[in-house]
Amino acid sequence: MSQTTLLTREPVVNKNRAITANRLIAHGPNVAAVVETLNALGDVWPTHHPVFVSLGRLVPTLELMDWKIPDNTTIEIPAQTLAHPQTQALMPRLRDSGVPMNLTWFAAGTALPPDIDWRFAILDVRRGMAPAGAPGLKLAWGLPDVNAFRQAVGAGFDGASGWFFLHGNPPAKELSPGHAQIVRLLNLVRNNAEIRDIENVLKQDVALSYKLLRYINSAGFGLMCEIQSFRHAVSILGYNALNKWLSLLLVTASRDPSAPSMMQTAIARGRFMEEVGTSYFDASERDNLFITGAFSLLHLLLGTSMQAVLDEMNLPASVTDALVHGEGEFAPFLRLAQHCEAFDGAGLNKAAEALHLPFDRINRALLTGLAFADSLQA
Repeated sequence: MSQTTLLTREPVVNKNRAITANRLIAHGPNVAAVVETLNALGDVWPTHHPVFVSLGRLVPTLELMDWKIPDNTTIEIPAQTLAHPQTQALMPRLRDSGVPMNLTWFAAGTALPPDIDWRFAILDVRRGMAPAGAPGLKLAWGLPDVNAFRQAVGAGFDGASGWFFLHGNPPAKELSPGHAQIVRLLNLVRNNAEIRDIENVLKQDVALSYKLLRYINSAGFGLMCEIQSFRHAVSILGYNALNKWLSLLLVTASRDPSAPSMMQTAIARGRFMEEVGTSYFDASERDNLFITGAFSLLHLLLGTSMQAVLDEMNLPASVTDALVHGEGEFAPFLRLAQHCEAFDGAGLNKAAEALHLPFDRINRALLTGLAFADSLQA
């Protein structure tokens, strides 16, 4: 039976903009359909961070107890449903099962049940909601940019959920020497340079070599042996596969306070695109799909313009067309990945239909990409 529920996501960060949880929003016709989808995703459930699960526009009902809820999951209960008989019946069942709950869309004057311990409260700041009186740790939602986040923390919020960190960042500047060194390394590998020339670049930055080997030996690559050196990596993987892993060095080179969230987003996009593109592209092109997604926030991560970064790199036209112009064969997959970051699932639904992709493949790719991105920041 094909799934009728789509998942989208957003990160949850603390006052220091470090990721503290992942938030999944389920867009389904009813709770039973959502439960069917969630039960089918147990083998790819992300475990590095706590996971908040929102039922979107649905009223939480007892049917949710048919889900084998993972240990790191917190269920969101909208304040507007607290008086609904089905939600009132569900909450004590969740509590007695040891499943934590968050209160969403809290507003002053909301009558709270006396026997429920709320882990977090999520408030829509667009409606002027203040943290005073909210139970648990207070998270701001609906923030437009980084400056609004700073103001929210100053007003008493403990963190935020959403994509504010993609907006309001410092103006673009030139590529830093450290970033330029990684670009040089990428170009050497893409041009099949002599191994000794590449090793000479790596020897100039021991931390870079260590980071590269850590990524290659991560669980995400699934190698049967441990790679000990760059020369060993070339002999096992070849130049083409190394492009993907070298791209991660550039994506994770930023020291911006919002970098962890941007890195997670970029790498999750890349792995998602690689996964959903399996039936469309061969292995080498899927590596370029990954690079397209991973580089989609490079201008923010490196504090420069996208064109300035790409001008320094020898990337395939399919990658640069998607990143700069939103065109070419990779562009629909990048847009699909971006739609996975919306609180409303309508755009993702439309994009999925345009690519004739089943919902189950999209959901699995979303969680696989998220788990992969989190594993690299462990």
